[in-house]
Amino acid sequence: MHGGKVFFRDLGVMGYKEAWDLQENLLQENVAVKRAAYNPAYSEGSQQTTNHLLFVEHPPVYTLGKSGKSENILITEQQRQEKGVELFATNRGGDITFHGPGQLVGYPILDLENFYTDIGKYLRSLEDVVIITLREFGIDGGRSAGETGVWIDAAQRGKERKICAMGVRCSRWITMHGFALNVHTDLDYFNHIIPCGIRDKKVTSMSAEVGTPVSMKAVKLVLKNAFEQVFDVRIVDQP
Repeated sequence: MHGGKVFFRDLGVMGYKEAWDLQENLLQENVAVKRAAYNPAYSEGSQQTTNHLLFVEHPPVYTLGKSGKSENILITEQQRQEKGVELFATNRGGDITFHGPGQLVGYPILDLENFYTDIGKYLRSLEDVVIITLREFGIDGGRSAGETGVWIDAAQRGKERKICAMGVRCSRWITMHGFALNVHTDLDYFNHIIPCGIRDKKVTSMSAEVGTPVSMKAVKLVLKNAFEQVFDVRIVDQP
């Protein structure tokens, strides 16, 4: 099903756990709809799954994915607490990353049965959304072979730098978690971890690449339009 609706909410600044709980609630609501569809009393007029896109900025937090390794955290618990950075072990894919102010985090809660039941294709589509967005700001983003996310100069050994990390979870083809695009993030936080478990590769931001501050508001607008384009949907704003 293409051309459908995706309900959009900008959560502003929200704690990681609060946003995680919201995602879980939206996912479970859709899972419940799918379970009901297997009930003999279900009819075509019954409730359908709904697709959502959430934007948020988090207070400083390190998140560890299901394949994450604690040795990729390079500071002690005391040092982390002194810096005011939270830590969560999550149920998304991937290793460790950082979320914080100046980073646009996007959480699509999509029923992939409305699109395509292919997680690899879904991740490539999310990458396309970010690549299109970066292009609008004069940044040439791309992919790195065998590595999820969006990179700058991925093919130039020693110059590779990641600008957008990705990690998702999928249950009954309902997605959650998503992408984290560094707009004007304080990149020093990444010095205390091995981002995504990848050694010897740097992390960058949109502002660092263009050499001037980049507007978060402008990035959100462009990224919403790119999301509509790539997924062939209509985004409907919600308060």
